[in-house]
Amino acid sequence: MLLARYRGKVYRLTLSFTKNPEDAEEVLQDVFLTVYRKIASFDGRSAFGTWLYRIAVNAALMKLRGRGPIQESLEEYLPQFTEDGRHARMVVDWTEGAEERLLRKERERIVREAIEALPPDYKAAIVLRDLEGLSNGEVAEITDTSILAVKARLHRARLVLRGKLERYMTEPRTRQ
Repeated sequence: MLLARYRGKVYRLTLSFTKNPEDAEEVLQDVFLTVYRKIASFDGRSAFGTWLYRIAVNAALMKLRGRGPIQESLEEYLPQFTEDGRHARMVVDWTEGAEERLLRKERERIVREAIEALPPDYKAAIVLRDLEGLSNGEVAEITDTSILAVKARLHRARLVLRGKLERYMTEPRTRQ
């Protein structure tokens, strides 16, 4: 009954982390095997779905860690400031015009790739909060961190994404 009810949601969540259907299916099996083994330890302090998501996120992160470390430095994508406190790089206009509507599919692909390249903890925060629509409290509970840590990870992940995406959202003559 639990498998039938939650299989689709957990599969989508694990696929958003692994980006590989076979890996997502493997993680899904691990999740439900863990649930079967540990269902007696579920004490009801949180909703069952939150407990299940926590298991799923942990299993997906373990799968990602098994792939090895992400080599890319995130520092170059974070905001740079001048000595007087202004942004060193040009601020991007993120509004969508008629021309950009035609390029939406390409932009979505670029965003997905940028999210995929985030470190697992940042990716978990972005996927759970921004893609799955969970609250900061739910994300904190699932990732076994504080709400403050979730907010910090979300903020830093969004800054990194903004820095990465800035390259694609500016005209070549305005890039620095």
